[in-house]
Amino acid sequence: MRKLIYGMNLTLDGYIAAAGDDIGWSGPPSHELFQWWLDHERASGLSLYGRKLWEEMSSYWPTGDQQPDATPAEIEFARNWRDTPKVVFSSTIDKVDWNTRLVTGDAIAEITRLKAGDGGPMTIGGATLAGAAMRAGLIDEYVIATHPVLVGGGTPFFTALDGWVNLNLVETRTFPGGVVLTRYETRR
Repeated sequence: MRKLIYGMNLTLDGYIAAAGDDIGWSGPPSHELFQWWLDHERASGLSLYGRKLWEEMSSYWPTGDQQPDATPAEIEFARNWRDTPKVVFSSTIDKVDWNTRLVTGDAIAEITRLKAGDGGPMTIGGATLAGAAMRAGLIDEYVIATHPVLVGGGTPFFTALDGWVNLNLVETRTFPGGVVLTRYETRR
C-alpha cells in the first residue's frame, strides 16, 4: 500500500493562503527550505493536485528551469516536477499537460485505488482535495512548514473533521527566517 503525504507551507495561524488566495506572505523560501521540499518531491512517486494548486504550479514550473535567475535547486525542481507523474482532480478544467492525468469523477475512490497500488509515496496538495482525503482517513503523513506570520483568515491547511486523528511526531527542523518544519505520521 502506498503512503499518502499532505504537506504545504502555512502561516502560524494555520492558513496556506490569506484572503483572496494571496500566498505572498511566504516570500521566497530559504535555500535550505527549498532544498528540503525538492528532496521531499524527489521521493514522491506520484503527485495529486486540486485545481487551484495545479493552476499555480503549472503556471511556473514547466519552464522554471529556463528562468535567467533560476538556482540549481530550482532547475532540478522544475525538471523533477515535469518528470513526476501527476493526477489533477477537477470538474472545471478539461486539459492537463506535463506527465499529468485528469480525474473528473470521485476523487476519494480514485485516491483509495491509487493508495492500494504499488509504487512510491504519493503527495497530495490543495486544501479542498486534501481536506476530502483527511475526512476519508486517507492521509498517512502531514508535513507542515510553519512560517512566522499571522494573516487572520484565508484557506486553512486543516479541514473540519468528524473525529480526532491521533498523530506521532517524526521530525522537527528549523530553517532560516524562523520557519519550523514538523512531520507527523497518522497513528493507525
